[in-house]
Amino acid sequence: MTTLDIAPAAAIEPKTKLSGKVLKITLAGALVDIGQSVPGVLHISQISESSVNKVEDVLKEGQEVTVWVKRVRNDRVELTMVEPLAYDWKELKPDMVVKGKVTRIETYGAFVDFGAERPGLIHVSELSHGFVKSAGAVVKQGDEVEAKVLEVDRRKRQIRLSVKALQEAIAAEEAPEPVERKPKGKRKGGKKSEESYEMEQETSNEPEFTAMQVAWQQALEKANGKTKIRAKSIKTTSQEQEDLFSSTLEKRLPTGG
Repeated sequence: MTTLDIAPAAAIEPKTKLSGKVLKITLAGALVDIGQSVPGVLHISQISESSVNKVEDVLKEGQEVTVWVKRVRNDRVELTMVEPLAYDWKELKPDMVVKGKVTRIETYGAFVDFGAERPGLIHVSELSHGFVKSAGAVVKQGDEVEAKVLEVDRRKRQIRLSVKALQEAIAAEEAPEPVERKPKGKRKGGKKSEESYEMEQETSNEPEFTAMQVAWQQALEKANGKTKIRAKSIKTTSQEQEDLFSSTLEKRLPTGG
């Protein structure tokens, strides 16, 4: 809010704080000189937060008063002696940054008066990074805090604030730029090279033979007079089954003699 003793017409806006002098008292209120070409009008309902029965019970002609602009008309400026809120409901938006004072502490969070109609709630999970057991472990009543508006529910008259969200924004601004690191040389016992990895893949892709297939190959090679048998990986089976199958094949196949 702007504070002006004699404000030019262009500077007269709602919530502007002014100093004036009571010129005339009426049943409905008072006329106040605020240094403008148009009069300042103070309605009886705007003299105090509590009910006023008679204007003269509170004001006198010639009295200096502090007022705020409530509304600007073409022929007058409507005034109030009740200090307006810093934030109306329509002015509150998510992501706004506000400053206020902690007025109440609960286990689940802290309530902050920042000039709105209702105090905002900072839930315990929004007070700080990491686990917070209770709000009192982070803030105390009377502490000045800065927070970001998370949500505004005008229907329920609820305002949710977050200190943590603002800390995240600050941390992001102060975070150093990533440094590009050069690749390190090979170390013994470290990761395997691409070449060795490909060799392993080729080896693992070599087909495995069952005991029956090996016995069949051995019988064919023996029949052809070959003595060298190519070694292959063999799936385990009982020795008794292998011997039985081999002897069966030798009886059925020609021996080459």
